[in-house]
Amino acid sequence: MAFNLRPELLRLAGEAERDIEKRFAEIDAIALENTRRVLEAFQKHRVSDSCLTGTTGYGYNDKGRDTLDKIYADVFGAEAALVRIGFVNGTHAITAALFAGVKTGDVILSVTGAPYDTLRGVIGITGDYPGSMRDYGIGYREVGLLPDGSPDFAAIEKAAADKAVKSVFIQRSRGYSDRPALTVAQIGEIIACVRKANPGAHVVVDNCYGEFTETAEPTHAGADLVAGSLIKNPGGGLAPTGGYVAGRRDLVEAAAYRLTSPGIGGECGATLETNRLLYQGFFMAPHVVAQALKTAVFCARLLEKMGFESFPKWDAPRSDIIQHIELGSPERVRLFCQGIQSGSPVDAFVTPEPWDMPGYDCPVIMAAGAFVQGSSIELSADGPMVPPYRVYIQGGLTYEAGKLGILCAANRLLG
Repeated sequence: MAFNLRPELLRLAGEAERDIEKRFAEIDAIALENTRRVLEAFQKHRVSDSCLTGTTGYGYNDKGRDTLDKIYADVFGAEAALVRIGFVNGTHAITAALFAGVKTGDVILSVTGAPYDTLRGVIGITGDYPGSMRDYGIGYREVGLLPDGSPDFAAIEKAAADKAVKSVFIQRSRGYSDRPALTVAQIGEIIACVRKANPGAHVVVDNCYGEFTETAEPTHAGADLVAGSLIKNPGGGLAPTGGYVAGRRDLVEAAAYRLTSPGIGGECGATLETNRLLYQGFFMAPHVVAQALKTAVFCARLLEKMGFESFPKWDAPRSDIIQHIELGSPERVRLFCQGIQSGSPVDAFVTPEPWDMPGYDCPVIMAAGAFVQGSSIELSADGPMVPPYRVYIQGGLTYEAGKLGILCAANRLLG
């Protein structure tokens, strides 16, 4: 059975939990503040049972859909928001946000190095896809981070000063890299630097994995647009699909035109029977994100005690839910992911293996026994099968289940 755990592992787990008690209290305090903001938004917009029903067909006059947009906008400190099940994933929502403020001849500047793998095809860095930004004549440049993973403000100011730059892109989370997630404060500093160099450029933030890990979002720090996935943090494990864009009203409207069509935008889009799940998921999201953070902290401390390098360290500040562990060999990556899968509530009998996933340039192994396919707020683990052989862990709907999943994975590493 998956839970035939070795006594020495249980001893290490007990030591780890004693070490991380203070961090758990800090995470709980963040969850309380974020829950207050969400609850106030629900009350301000008079959420009622009529908001929880859905629409069909064109989706005109969908009270629940339109009210949820306003709630997201308030919680994110934005003028407007677009929350739609029509976004197929986070990449789709971010794509709409990127296209919102640029046209042929404009340049997008990434100031956090190369974007996440799946966005490279969107921009036209890799592949030759019809409809990419490069295909539309939209230019791309990037500024790398400093060796310690912090923003290179001198290089950002110089690059952003070019008036052809109309959009500046920031990736909050680490993706498949070892740099730290950017804090909201750091994002605010980048935005101030960009505004100084190029007041006309707007800033778009890939907010995936970061929502509710702090008590503020990038839009509170001046971002013009943020975008993310509902099957990550803000869906609270209940949203069955979808994504969101929030920020400046004109840019949100332009993103809506990209999602549907010019002139229609967010006015159409049936919600079917999903409104209740989107509302309840967003209400639960601060608590669920806290559970994921606790799982990540436990994972970091336990694996450190087992002799593996973790990033971030268990006691480090966090601005996303991702934890990565240096395992050092492809076999350990495979064993860890198979252990996570064996401790899952769904498809625990499946054995994950590396494969060539669309949007990635190397074989990737992914473990996720989730109620919602691909849900990254539910406990999952994945990693590219290339040196230095890291595994990336995220999610955990409850700390108890997250802890058991991590123990199953660690048990495999003991041989």
